[in-house]
Amino acid sequence: MEKICWANTEDFEQSEFVVVGIPDESQSHALRKGTEEAPSKIRQISNLRDLYERDGQISLGRPFEGTEKKVHDLGNINRPQIENIYDKISASSKIPISIGGDHSITRQIINALAKRHGKISLVYFDAHPDFVSSTTNYYGSVVNDVLPNIEIKSSVQIGIRNLEQEELDNIEKYHLEVITPFDIREQGIRQITNCVLNRLGEKVYVSFDMDCLDPAYAPGVSVPVPMGLNSTDAVYLLKEIAKKGIIGMDVMEVCPSFDVKDRTSHLASRIISEVLYSSGET
Repeated sequence: MEKICWANTEDFEQSEFVVVGIPDESQSHALRKGTEEAPSKIRQISNLRDLYERDGQISLGRPFEGTEKKVHDLGNINRPQIENIYDKISASSKIPISIGGDHSITRQIINALAKRHGKISLVYFDAHPDFVSSTTNYYGSVVNDVLPNIEIKSSVQIGIRNLEQEELDNIEKYHLEVITPFDIREQGIRQITNCVLNRLGEKVYVSFDMDCLDPAYAPGVSVPVPMGLNSTDAVYLLKEIAKKGIIGMDVMEVCPSFDVKDRTSHLASRIISEVLYSSGET
C-alpha cells in the first residue's frame, strides 16, 4: 500500500506520530458516498503533488515553518481494530493522525484514547455540530456519544453553520462553545485563536471534518455547506493548536468521487503536514 508522503520511518517504535487509515463509511447517512476511498486517495495525491524530482533525487515539498517529526504510516485498519490499535499507540506515547472514513469513526477513537488519557478537550471542526442525541452511534451523534469522555468546558466547535433544532438545544443545555465562520470574520483569526487556546485543557484532541471548509476550498466532501471557513484561517488555527500540543487528530469526510481535480484530497494532505510540522513547536 502507498504510504502518505509525510511518513519518513518504517519503524513504529522510532516514530512520534502514527498515520492510520480507516476506510469505513458504514455509519454515514449522507447522500454522497465514497468516504471509504479517502485514506488511499489522500496518500496517493500526497505523493503526486508534494514530492519533486531534481536530477534523479526525490525531495519533499515540506511546509515553510516547523520541524520535521518522525512519522510512521501504519496503513489501513477496520473498525473492530480501533480499540486495540489506538491503545497500542497511546501506550507507546505516540500521537495518532487518523484518516477516515465517516465522522462516526471519531467516536471510537476518542473513547479508546480516553481509557489512557482520561477526559479530553475536544476541538471539533465541522459544518454540523453532530450533536443529535435522539439517535446515536452514527455520524450525526458523535459529540453526544463521546460526552462521558470529553470535558465540555474546555472543548469547542469551529465552523458550525448548519444545525438541527435538537442540536442547538443540546449545545445550549451543555454550554458547549461554538465558533462560526461569521465569528471569525467579525473578530479576526488572531482573537479567535487566542480564545480557543485559552479554553483548552492539557489533553487536546482535534477532529477535522473537511466540510468545515467552504466548498470553494473543499468541494469533495460528503455533506458540503456554503459559507464555510477559508483554508488559511482553518490551518492557522490548527497550527496554533498543534503548537500547544495534541494527543491525536483525525481528518474525516473527504469524498474523492465528488472532488474537483483532487483539490480536497490534496488539501487534506497539506493539513496533515502542517499539523505534523507545527506540533509542539512552542
